[in-house]
Amino acid sequence: MAKAARDRAEPDIRYILDWTLNSGQLKRQHHIRLTLEMLSGKGITEIDRRQINRIFDYIQTGRIKLVD
Repeated sequence: MAKAARDRAEPDIRYILDWTLNSGQLKRQHHIRLTLEMLSGKGITEIDRRQINRIFDYIQTGRIKLVD
């Protein structure tokens, strides 16, 4: 039951990926979530993993900005 409530409160990974790639911005809390998803390796597809890596590359090159 607690997991269901948490899932409703947290945005879907695909939403975070799409919003970030379209806006050029990543919220710090979403950065942490993406990092945790990558480290856990559970529940994400290979396509999601590639998009997360692309976002991390874009942060390093300045194409995506971290915002609060």
